[in-house]
Amino acid sequence: MPHEVIMPALGMAQETGKIVAWQKSEGDAVKAGDVLFEVETDKATMEVEAQASGFLNGVRAAAGEDVPVGNVIAQIGSEAQASEPVAPAAPETGSAEALPEGAEVIMPALGMAQDTGLIVAWHKALGDEVAAGDILFEVETDKATMDVEAGENGFVAALLAEAGEAAPVGAPIAVISAEKPSNPVQRSQADAAAPATSQTKADSAPDSKPEPEPAKVPQAPAPKRTDGRILASPKARRLALEQGLDLNRLAEAGHPQPFHVADLEVLRALPEKTAGSEATASRHLTAELASDGFAHFAAWAAETGGLSDAAALLAGLAAASLGRDEATIAVESFGQARVFAVPAGPFSAITEAQDETAPDIILRDLRMSRVSTVALGAEEAPVLTLTRASVGLLITLECASHHLTASEATGLLSEFAGRMEQPLRHLL
Repeated sequence: MPHEVIMPALGMAQETGKIVAWQKSEGDAVKAGDVLFEVETDKATMEVEAQASGFLNGVRAAAGEDVPVGNVIAQIGSEAQASEPVAPAAPETGSAEALPEGAEVIMPALGMAQDTGLIVAWHKALGDEVAAGDILFEVETDKATMDVEAGENGFVAALLAEAGEAAPVGAPIAVISAEKPSNPVQRSQADAAAPATSQTKADSAPDSKPEPEPAKVPQAPAPKRTDGRILASPKARRLALEQGLDLNRLAEAGHPQPFHVADLEVLRALPEKTAGSEATASRHLTAELASDGFAHFAAWAAETGGLSDAAALLAGLAAASLGRDEATIAVESFGQARVFAVPAGPFSAITEAQDETAPDIILRDLRMSRVSTVALGAEEAPVLTLTRASVGLLITLECASHHLTASEATGLLSEFAGRMEQPLRHLL
């Protein structure tokens, strides 16, 4: 069956996304990981990649067009041909209770490769009054668990999924009405999926042909690196992070570097480690700041020194916290990753890294998201994550024990927390 390309959600309150430009045309061959189009919201512009290999067919939205989150905008099929039009949703029958009027709450996306989210628990019941900032429910993916706010003031008029159920990204899972509902509606995702069962069986008829798997390009052998560094494209690093893949396993297997998106298929095919293999110990530390002084520092640096790149400034503070003459810092925000080479000296000397050197620290800036806590486990380098606290800022450090000793991890977090709270004091 063709793979559907949908408009992703980049934020909890996002209802539509604007297609800035298509990077592939109708009928073009695409590979998983290729950039299909750019999408813009009121908070960010980012590239959206293909999640399957094949041919781009049935493009239904042009550049400059606003598309509701979750809508199908194209398909990726096994052949370059016009895609079959998607049948419109059947109108609700009299046996299904009509939904109350109000604002829909959709299942958010925590990553570009996420298809569904598992509802861990509802924090509000049918008929409850809610404020926009109230926690409505908890959602879990393979990477994180986060609280999701209501986003609207009103009353819970409908719950369209039960705790313990998974719902597709972009699908409505609740309705918040302006007035207290007289007949609130409770449904499950099983109810929503029932009408699609017969169609699914029809699509899998005996005469249907399975899509052929894309041919794998053989790789020339290359010597195994012995310096411990992992060379990989930023795109491959990001996808590996989102999908929970360890690039070190490719290096241990002697796979040629630098690694690219296509190499992730090789990584998935590697045999699992035996049950007796020793697990890597990890460290998880947090620091809560009463105030976040970085915003004032960034404004001051832009006005007095012309340093307007906030990501580069964050990289400079992280590198200074390591206490080294130079460092490589990866800064991730809104699903995009930038890698900076930070030498000793003024922040004006910070530049974006031109090679694919492994970072010494990954700095993940989630202050503009609704994620409140993180516990994602050790990655290829120590990870500093910035999230909002009820007052001030929360900084989380996660790393493997072979990255930093307990003393080094405590020192790094303490130094970075002090620089984020009072940047100017640490620069003087």
